Amino acid sequence: MLQAQQYWQWQFCEQHNVLILDMGDMQFATPFKRRQLTDEAFSNPNFNLQDADFYQQVCQYLSTFSIWTNAQICQIALNATAVKHYLKPMLAKSWFFNSYTGTAPNQEAIVQLTSKAQSGQFLIVDCDQSASVCLCLEPQFALDDNLSLMQFEVIKVLNDRIEPLFYAQGQQKRA
Repeated sequence: MLQAQQYWQWQFCEQHNVLILDMGDMQFATPFKRRQLTDEAFSNPNFNLQDADFYQQVCQYLSTFSIWTNAQICQIALNATAVKHYLKPMLAKSWFFNSYTGTAPNQEAIVQLTSKAQSGQFLIVDCDQSASVCLCLEPQFALDDNLSLMQFEVIKVLNDRIEPLFYAQGQQKRA
C-alpha cells in the first residue's frame, strides 16, 4: 500500500485542467476540473495530516472488502481525499436515482445507487443528515439515456436514495 509522505503536494495542472498530487517521482491525476475546485486547491497545498488521515482511513476500510488490488485502493482513496478536501460544495441531484424502499439500515461507506438505467457501487465521501457526496466506483454509470458518470466522478444525493449492499443470503457485504 502506498504510504502518504510529507513531501506530497496538491497542484493544479493547467495543461490538463485537473488537480494532481505530486508525489516526487510520480504524479497522480484526479478527474477534477478547475470549476469544481475550491480556491485552496490552487495554493499548492501540501498533503497535510488531515489528508493523510482520511486517505489512510479509506485505504484501511476498502482493504476489508478483499475485492480491490492495493493499486486500486490507493486510486480510490486519493480521489476520495481530493473530493473531501478540495471540491466545492454541490447540490443534490437525486432525481436520477430511485428511492430506497428497503428497511435495512446502511452502515457502510460502500453503497449502491440505482438509476433508471442501472445499479452501481459508490463510496460515500461526505455526508450529513439529509444528503451524501458519492464517488462513482463503476467504470461508467448511466444516470439516464443521455448522461453518465465516469469512474471517480462525484454526485450528491439525498440519503433516501442510498441502498446498503447485501448478498441475498446471510447479509454479507458484496462491494
